[in-house]
Amino acid sequence: MPVLAGAEPYHHEGGEIGALLCHGFTGSPQSLRPWAEFLADAGLTVSLPRLPGHGTTWQEMNRTRWEDWYAELGKAFADLRGRCSEVFVMGLSLGGCMALRLAEVHGDAVQGVVVVNPSVVSDTPLLRLAPALKLVMASVPGVAGDIKKEGATELGYTRTPVRAASTLPRLWKLVQSDIGKVTQPVLVFHSPGDHVVKPASVAFLRQRMGENLEVRELADSYHVATLDNDAPLIFQGSLDFIRSHASVPLTKDL
Repeated sequence: MPVLAGAEPYHHEGGEIGALLCHGFTGSPQSLRPWAEFLADAGLTVSLPRLPGHGTTWQEMNRTRWEDWYAELGKAFADLRGRCSEVFVMGLSLGGCMALRLAEVHGDAVQGVVVVNPSVVSDTPLLRLAPALKLVMASVPGVAGDIKKEGATELGYTRTPVRAASTLPRLWKLVQSDIGKVTQPVLVFHSPGDHVVKPASVAFLRQRMGENLEVRELADSYHVATLDNDAPLIFQGSLDFIRSHASVPLTKDL
């Protein structure tokens, strides 16, 4: 299946510190490419994979499930672990959820976590109905492109594949049940104006996590904040976070 122009994965070979970035549900690496390139310019080794079924067609995505997406992320993580002395994981929306899952599963192998508008709870009636809807509907209107910045666009599907979406509750349940295993420092960027992920996800993290959690608000962005007005705050904030929590200096800090 041909990959849409701009949806290709991205990799940059840098220094001893690695950053693994994960895009969101029905999105593509395009939504995180500027963030990835910013971290690469700072001297990091950066990996931004394309999740299976993404960046092609929603019909193809309907043949995949969360385990497929997480497996691809896991392969990229293992590769970075083999190349770098420390790895930070980051993600947008569903990608933030899977970044937290990596931290739960791999423990100290993840040095820290940065997530943007993470989706960790079922907060819309449509998604709760997805397991039943998949029997009668192949897709529903999409959620891509929630951006406040004029002229900015996200390369994502205009339709949400229902069969793929119906697998999300299982992932959310796993992340919720194991969230206490995340003891690494976690930085959350949250857009109060997000029209896709409701405040319940960040509220859950605040309730269940301890002093290792920091939440910063993005007052001038919607859901895809990595392409929105507050993107520079995310980019610089994540780099400062890495500098604060890495035990080895960035290549460009030497």
